[in-house]
Amino acid sequence: MTATRTLTAGVWRADLSRSTASFQVGNLGRRTHGTVPITSGTVEIGTDGALLSVHGSLDLGAIDTGNTRRDLDLRKPGLLDLDRHPTMGFTATNAQIADGGWQVTGTLTARGAHTTIEGTVELSSVDSREAVLTATARLDRRTLGIRAPGFLIGRYVDITVTAVIVHSA
Repeated sequence: MTATRTLTAGVWRADLSRSTASFQVGNLGRRTHGTVPITSGTVEIGTDGALLSVHGSLDLGAIDTGNTRRDLDLRKPGLLDLDRHPTMGFTATNAQIADGGWQVTGTLTARGAHTTIEGTVELSSVDSREAVLTATARLDRRTLGIRAPGFLIGRYVDITVTAVIVHSA
């Protein structure tokens, strides 16, 4: 049975209290981990089981790397420019069935810029009312205009979103 056939047709909404977004990026030769609150998320499944749409947003203004100084630095215009652009959004533009879920392509919006990003979505813990999705993607920060020496901030940011989604009857 394919992943799309296991979700009931209709709109599924992220339970924000049980959903998380995290990231990893190189920082001064080490891996830095952080979290970002999810502020919205929807998945729409068609009557034929196809993934019709995915939309989500994150509150970058509340980014937490466990280091207050680093979090303040990320607010600067040359990095995430959070005073002007405190949110990150994602809208899927294409989805193909893959083992256990989908291969998804979409538009990521942050710091006033848009870029295409690809990732995988795995589906687990499915029943008629809720499911767990885990999405992973790799972002090239340069496509958003974030310029910094590679030794200071790694070129690629690995993003993981784990969302508990609930069917909207």
